[in-house]
Parts: sequence; structure tokens; C-alpha cells
Amino acid sequence: MNETRTTCPYCGVGCGVVVRRENGNVSVRGDETHPANYGRLCVKGSALGETTGLQGRLLRPRVDDHDVTWSRALSVAGERLQAIIERWGPQAVAFYASGQLLTEDYYAANKLMKGFIGAANIDTNSRLCMSSAVTGYKRAFGEDIVPCSYDDVENSDLVVLVGSNAAWTHPVLFQRLVKARQDNPDMKVVVIDPRKTATCDIADLHLALMPGSDAGLFVGLLNAIQGDTTWSIDRVADFCGLLVGEVGTFYDWFITAPRAITLYTMGINQSTSGSDKCNAIINVHLASGKIARQGCGPFSLTGQPNAMGGREVGGLANQLAAHMGFEPDDLARVARFWGTERLAQTPGLMAVELFDAIARGEVKAVWIMGTNPAVSLPDSHAVCQALAACPLVVVSEVMSETDTSRFAHIRFPALGWGEKNGTVTNSERRISRQRAFLPAPGEAKPDWWIIAQVAKALGYGEAFAWTHPQEIFCEHAALSAFENDGSRAFNLRELASLTREQWDNLTPYQWPTGDMPYRKIVPVAPQKHSARVDALYPLLLNTGRVRDQWHTMTRTGYVARLMQHIDEPLVEISPGDARRFMLMDGQLARLSSPRGVMVARVRILQGQREGELFVPMHWNNQFARQGKVNVLVEGRCDPLSGQPESKQTAIRIMPWQPGWQGELYARDLPEVPPSACWWRKAAQGVQHLTVAGDKSLLEDIMAHCRVQEWQLQLAHSGDRNSVLAWHNGELMLGYWEDNTLPELAHTFVEEAFHTAPAELAARHALLNGQRPGEQVGQGRIICSCFSIGERAINEAIAEGCDSAAALGAKLRCGTNCGSCVPELKALISARG
Repeated sequence: MNETRTTCPYCGVGCGVVVRRENGNVSVRGDETHPANYGRLCVKGSALGETTGLQGRLLRPRVDDHDVTWSRALSVAGERLQAIIERWGPQAVAFYASGQLLTEDYYAANKLMKGFIGAANIDTNSRLCMSSAVTGYKRAFGEDIVPCSYDDVENSDLVVLVGSNAAWTHPVLFQRLVKARQDNPDMKVVVIDPRKTATCDIADLHLALMPGSDAGLFVGLLNAIQGDTTWSIDRVADFCGLLVGEVGTFYDWFITAPRAITLYTMGINQSTSGSDKCNAIINVHLASGKIARQGCGPFSLTGQPNAMGGREVGGLANQLAAHMGFEPDDLARVARFWGTERLAQTPGLMAVELFDAIARGEVKAVWIMGTNPAVSLPDSHAVCQALAACPLVVVSEVMSETDTSRFAHIRFPALGWGEKNGTVTNSERRISRQRAFLPAPGEAKPDWWIIAQVAKALGYGEAFAWTHPQEIFCEHAALSAFENDGSRAFNLRELASLTREQWDNLTPYQWPTGDMPYRKIVPVAPQKHSARVDALYPLLLNTGRVRDQWHTMTRTGYVARLMQHIDEPLVEISPGDARRFMLMDGQLARLSSPRGVMVARVRILQGQREGELFVPMHWNNQFARQGKVNVLVEGRCDPLSGQPESKQTAIRIMPWQPGWQGELYARDLPEVPPSACWWRKAAQGVQHLTVAGDKSLLEDIMAHCRVQEWQLQLAHSGDRNSVLAWHNGELMLGYWEDNTLPELAHTFVEEAFHTAPAELAARHALLNGQRPGEQVGQGRIICSCFSIGERAINEAIAEGCDSAAALGAKLRCGTNCGSCVPELKALISARG
């Protein structure tokens, strides 16, 4: 038995985890000593052990779709990059990195691009979630300083959540808030969000304002604090689409609360005026004095595990390094420290403009590290077209197949979580160690090593001669302290001389903000969102995350437990809009904008505002055909932060009633014709697609089975067709098709691929898709931790369970991570 303390690789909460390896199995529990979570874990963190297999991994370098040695891959990369630089100059090269990288990887990439290639064209997927917050902090404090800690959330009198469904996106911090509110009944919670989300479960006040109107709400609060009537409560209520009484209550609570903290994230940042919205929030804390003391402050929550670490090393195109910018003194200081004469002198291209430059042919080479821009960037069809035309695409990746890697000329196999070794920084500025507990698989290498080797191939090996990530961390820390007389709050001086052993054993460390002498109220003129609905595109689309999935699903999408709650793209719509557009709950719909089309299953929700839709951002071409929401989203950006307005896009929706829908299970999936839509579902030891189309797939399935010379078992009843294919007593394929989606006992089907039913009656039951003597299906899974479905929960409610606690006592649902508690309460409420 072997235990390792490390850090969860998901959201910016930065939970500590303890990993146990025993008899080849990996299990994970929360680290009771880590100050971010004190032992708590969400369902994604709890399932980390199930993500450590090698399914779908990239394990060897590839050049032009051929496996090659590392020596060959690195020399080709160096030669091709050098040729582009010599002909077109350093501005023709760009890096696109990720908040999934460790700080040491990030530092190496930033140093190579800005310091030695000589252009600042290194940006990151953090641009899509955090850059407006960075701009807001820098304008207000002179530096990217997050002036809050998780302890402040627990020790406040008023907690305001703005544009944040923390119950699903930052669940462990949310559970800390839930516990704090239970311990302090006088604490008030305000949720400001157009949607009624799971986070509203604990809200004393939910302000369902019009999308994009947040700045008006906070400018009005600033006016109320300062006694200015320019933005009166009446004007704010009209601008935000709220009741005057709601606005007045919020303002009264904020002004009278001894302590107040505001938590905000993508709902604020992802806007063409996101920077101003951030400053509008910061302004009310500055004006009220509710800042830089316990329980107070503007607290931007990062979405990724190391978005903060990327900001620390200067991993954004408009930063230099260690919280320095492109001012002459900073440029001279960094050049001296790195010993380079090639340092970039001006900011580089930010994410959306970077891929626009690739499309125009101005950027000839892009190295993409640990991220999937073909899915995550807006207007993703245009991004794919740009990558397809780019002369050199290099991808460092864990997975063999992603939407982005199919455009790669060179693929570098990178280490994944559990294999790599370094540090990350969470939302509260706390540096934690990610430690390796698994051997490097195949020929995969650390990202920092790959970067250093390419630097060597370009002739800069002396500046990248590290042999261990501890050396990189100490260099990064030393740069933060270099010629730092206190003018920069970010200063890791006391970590710069760590020995290898001290770095290995580093406990979570929170860097201090200092006295923050620079505090500025930034004037903000509220603006509405930039999307324009019209008769052709009459609805406003909001995009975001769901509870159990992560980013573009390259890790979570293969874990069956994490696919139970929501297993395919969905579109949430209000009852009124469902009637208006003739949509029924559970049916399929096509969503379209001038940029593209996607297909999603309809979910009608009372808490959804009329005229607005919500669609998750996770699905991609590896998990769905026509499932990418970012094909719809326009690439409009905040002019200051470069962050796209992913929250508001004008679209239309139409019902799609396919001629058939089906469930396909197979050991090896047959090819699905282009005319059909499909959705990949994680399953144990077998592949599973849900399929739909206007032409039946039955003949294609049977033809595939006949080619394999499998024995067929068929059934036909009404509109329903079923096929089982057997070979040497093993089940090879199962297919069930109907004019509506067939309901199956999915666990029974999966078990049959491991142990084929011996009795003829059981085989006939399998052909019907249901276990003998059992009711088919659990309904939608509500509790992923214990796989408790809606049907069992409703039965327990009918038997008298009238609270989430009672359901937990009977079924265990809601008793682990707590993320499903709001849905349990909603089911209880719906039953009256």
C-alpha cells in the first residue's frame, strides 16, 4: 500500500487529495489537512482514481501521422519552427497553453516564447474564463491581486454570488459556504444570475436579472453607497429587469452588513464589458470599506486548477512574467534575469485574435499545449478551418484523439495527472504540490521537458538546462523576488532557495497580498450585452458547465459514473418558450446561428428565463456528432481583456423529430453513417452510442454483423427493432431501435458483455432490453456518488421522505459531496 498527497486537477478550488495505490488499483480521498477542502471532495474528485487508465492515451511522438522517436520529433519541430522564424520572423510563431499545465510547465513555455523566440504570442485557455478578472484587479490595485481567502467566505455576514453556479462549478467551496450558513443563521446569501441554478438552493434572495446587466446593478449600489442618484433604484430595476423592491433589499443588505464578500466568475467575465463588470464589483467594496479585512472583498473564483499559476508566470499574451508588464523597467529587469537580448517588447496576440491571425496566414506555426481550442473557442468551425490551413501545428497532449489533435503535424505525448510533478496555485493564491504516484506511460514526458528540448533544438539549451521541476520553480520564485523592493505584491522570495527535498515536501503555501497601497475606483458606464436577437434568431443562448463533467471531457467523459447525471448535450428552456417553439421535454432539437448548427435534447425548466436558453459547453466531436455549442457562439471580445462573450449569443431553435432513435452497444463500434447523429456514453468494458436519424440504422447494423459472420438474434414488435450479435458464446453487439428512444436496463446490457446470459429466457429478455422481473431503468441519475436515480428517489418521497436528510438516511443520496442536494429538494417540492 502506498499513499501520496497531491492536488485535484479540476476546478480552481484546488482541493488536496490523498491517493492510495493498492494491488494495482487507485483510490482517492480528500486530504483532511489541506486548507482548501479539509477532506471534502466533489464527485469528480472522488472519481479521480477511475481516470488513471490508459484508454485513448497518446504514448509515442508522432510526426505527420507516423510514430517516431523523441529525437526525430524534437529535431523536426526545431527545424520547422526555425525555418518559419527565419523566413517570417518570431511574430509568425505562437503558443496556446492551458490552466491544466503545472506552474513549472507554464514558466518554461512563457520563457521560451517571450524570452528567446522573441514574441509575446503565448496565450492560454484561461483567457476564456479569467482575463476580465485580471484586468479588473490590475486597474483597481495596480496588480493582479485576489484579496480574499476561502476563510473569508465562511466568516462573512453577506455572501453575494454573481454569475456563478458554485454548487456545480466550485462544489467544495460551496459546501463550505453551506456549512458556514448552517453554523451562522444570521448570514445572508444573495445569488445574482439570470438562471435559477442549484446555487439558488441556499439563497435568501435570487436576483434573476437580464443577461449582461450586472454592471448596472453594481453601479447603482455604488451610487447608493455614495449618495449619488444618477443610477437610482428605479433606473437600476428597469435596466436589469428586476423589481424595485428586490434591488432595494439587496442594496440595504450590502450597505448594512458589517462584512460582505462577492464571489464572481464566468457569468461576469465572459462579456464584451467583462472588465467593467469586474471593476463595478470591486468599486462597491472599495467605497464601502468592505475589503482587506476578514469576511470582505471582491473574490474572483478561477475555473481551472492552475489558472492562477499561469497568471503568476505571465502566461497571458499581455503580461510579461511574475506580475510584470511591458513597461521599460520591467522589460529591462526580465531581460537581465533571463540573460536574453531577444525579449519580446510588446504584448502578443490574445486567444481569439491569435486564431484569427492563424486564419489570415500571419501566424504560421502554433504549439498547443494541454487544451482543445477546436472545441472551447467561440466560432469553433472557423478555428478548425484556421488550424487546417496552418503550415505547422504542434500539439502536446495526453489523449491520442481530440478535436484539435487531428490538425497536428507533430504530436508530443505529455504526462497526465498522477504522472507529472510540480505545483499549482488555486483561487485564493495558495500554492500546492501535484505529486506523481504513477510511472510515466509509454514514452510520455513532462511538458517542461518537452519545451526545454525544443528550446535546445532552437539553440537556447543553456537557458533551459533544467534537470528537475524544482529548479524551474525556484527560478520562477527568484524572478518574482528579483529587484522587488515591495512594489510588486507577488513575491515568492522565501521559496526561491528551496532544496529538492524541501520542494518535494512543500505544504500548501498562500502568498500574501501585502498592504495593497494602490486602490482605485474605476469609472464604469453600464452596457448591455452585444448579442442582437431578431425575428430570425429570437433567443439568447447562455453556455456553461454541468456538475459532473470537465472542460472538453478528455478526462471525465470516459468515466461511467460521471456520465450518469447528464450524458448528452441538453438545452434548457422555459415552459413558455417550449410552447412557443413546439418543443416537448426529452425530445431532440436543432439549435442554429449564422455560424453553425448543433443538436441537443430538450429539458423544460421553470427556473429558466423566457427568451433565453442554456447549453453545456463540454461535448465535442469525440463524444457527439453536432454536439459542440461553440459552433454557435460569435467571437465578440472585451476590448480590454480579450475575453469572449460566451454567455450571450442570438440563436434559433427548432424541434427535430427523427424517424428513429436507438441504443447501440458493441465491443468495437461499427461505422455510423454521416446521416445519423450520435452521442458517446461511457460504459464499463464496452462502447455505447445513443443514435438518431431519419433513416433506420438497422440494415447497416445487420450488414456489419453479417460481414463479421456473427450469429444474429432479432426481434420486431411494432416500430421497435432489436438485434443481438453473438460469436463463440460472447455478446459482440446489441442494438435497440424505436421511433422514440428505447428504454433499456443499461446495467443488465453492460453485464451481458462481461458474462453472457446462459438461459434462453434471459437472452430473450436481453433482446427486449430489460432484466427479467425488473422494472426498466432508474430514471435520470441524480446522485452520481451512489448512482441513485430519480425513480428510487420519487418512490422514497412517496413513502414519506420529506427532506434531503431523510432521503440521505434511506438511500444515501446527498450524503457524500452534497452536490445533488438542491435537486433532491426540487424533487421533494415538485411532489408537493
